[in-house]
Amino acid sequence: MTDISKGIVVSTRIRLARNLEGFNFPSHLKGEKQAKEIIRLVSSAFSRFDEFRLYYMDAISDEQAVCLVENHLISPKLIKNKRYAAALINREDNVSIMINEEDHLREQCIVKGLDIKLAYETMSEIDNNISEKMKFAYDEQFGFLTACPTNLGTGLRASVMLFLPALTVNGLIPKVIRSISRLGLTVRGVYGEGSDAEGYMYQISNEVTLGVSEEEILTQVSDVVKKLCELEDAERRSLASGPSALDLRDECMRAFGILTNCAKLSTGELVKLMAKVKLGACLGYLKISDVSELDSLVVKLRPSNINAAAEKQLSPLERDVYRARFCAKSLKKLAE
Repeated sequence: MTDISKGIVVSTRIRLARNLEGFNFPSHLKGEKQAKEIIRLVSSAFSRFDEFRLYYMDAISDEQAVCLVENHLISPKLIKNKRYAAALINREDNVSIMINEEDHLREQCIVKGLDIKLAYETMSEIDNNISEKMKFAYDEQFGFLTACPTNLGTGLRASVMLFLPALTVNGLIPKVIRSISRLGLTVRGVYGEGSDAEGYMYQISNEVTLGVSEEEILTQVSDVVKKLCELEDAERRSLASGPSALDLRDECMRAFGILTNCAKLSTGELVKLMAKVKLGACLGYLKISDVSELDSLVVKLRPSNINAAAEKQLSPLERDVYRARFCAKSLKKLAE
């Protein structure tokens, strides 16, 4: 990760959309039998990869499924069709293969920070190994055939999660979104299409997959992200030296004070206050040993992840109390 992207780029994701030749798209499968056959074929192709484990969506609890969503390992859409869906996830929890989501396969790799090359090479190697075992639906003119026309061609979606508090506070995000859209890229929230940009978090990704090469997509997304990092960095310096700098410092330090001393804490409060703490750490107001750990902490303290850690179903109030206690302990340790 480049120096300027530290504290701005949270993670990089590469996602490939693939379909098996000879089968209808998931939305037009002829019953559960076909869906299960696709799952069998795909899981068989992964039989030599010991690090992957198979999750049948209809065999795990709703709580476990939501936990996988909170950790960005599967999409909310996958669990809406539990009878026909499954997922293969590696031991490191950074590569997942969703089966029978919108396409037969949605292959994704997520890495920390800005490293499009690493994420792409990891996913590309796995995709090549799968293609040796089964034949993908492919057309000489259109490339990989997908359920949604926007994924035709390479089927590649390169996404980068960015923390953009200064651009947001200074009201520049609408202008940024318009500029990005003109370049054929799109801006989404934390959990993809239709989700909110909570905690100043935005997901930047390519919109066009047809008529462009994989290399062109990766280069364009990388160039735009680097430019956004420069803009965010400039706006942060402007905030830190502007007339409201003291107020901003106060907000960040108050947020840290609340998170390390409150008795109960909701998810919404956690996200809002942690964004202030992270900004404060990036601006040097707060000494945090590893700023990226703040992002991990927010994920760990999502409702289903808390239940998983507690190994039981907690009430909303019990989760808020657990969240406050765990957050305070973790933040104090990071600030030592």
